[in-house]
Amino acid sequence: MRIATFNVNGVTSRLANLLAWLEETRPDVACLQELKTESFPAREIERAGYGAVWQGQKSWNGVAILARGAAPIETMRGLPGDPADTQARYIEAAVKGVLVGCLYAPNGNPVGGPKYAFKQAWYARFVEHAAWLLATGQPIVLAGDYNIIPTDADVYAPDRWRDDALFQPELKALYAGLTEAGWTDAIRSLHPDAPVYTFWKYWRNAFQRDAGLRIDHLLLSPAAAERLTDGGVDREHRGCEHASDHGPVWIELADRKVRRPARRARS
Repeated sequence: MRIATFNVNGVTSRLANLLAWLEETRPDVACLQELKTESFPAREIERAGYGAVWQGQKSWNGVAILARGAAPIETMRGLPGDPADTQARYIEAAVKGVLVGCLYAPNGNPVGGPKYAFKQAWYARFVEHAAWLLATGQPIVLAGDYNIIPTDADVYAPDRWRDDALFQPELKALYAGLTEAGWTDAIRSLHPDAPVYTFWKYWRNAFQRDAGLRIDHLLLSPAAAERLTDGGVDREHRGCEHASDHGPVWIELADRKVRRPARRARS
């Protein structure tokens, strides 16, 4: 089962790119972020072989979950805890025995302003919901654009990002707390030492220089993590014409628990 997350940066303007990626890689589940529209292209997605649930918003935000050859069963729309929050940033659905949460976390810049305060409050609700999900013991994947750079190893030039809302100590600690609580950072667990980036700015030839960040993550509950076999980033799709500034990130889950060789202790 291949599960992917992709910040499309405008599903209408980049629909051709999205359809080409779906046709080439054929993920079983695709979590999309930053739709930037209330009018989701459901007909075109259906023609590509996918059922979908989505939460759109005019010009901003927006999340969707696509399932190949199936209809996702929506279980939640929006994070609980704040009825006044109407931003389209979270949707959840059951797909082929796995519960999938798709998120587009707030950016939060500038630090110290109201947008950063909203990001902190949003993440407090996300952490609470993630704890509730973890307690169910079910196979769960929380996939999306977290807008958090977890560590210095996840950014090409850490010192340039110290003042950015994506790289604040309290948010890095929050992300670490999720993994300490039992969620597995799928990509980092598969590639513990290699630089892996998922986002490259459009300017200053960032992609060509591989001056990237890792902000798109898939967190797995223990019941999902024990089935993890592979994962990576479809970098070539970031290099396509009219591409999103994010690359699609994917993992593969086996049908059952897999046995992995023990890692050698570092000397």
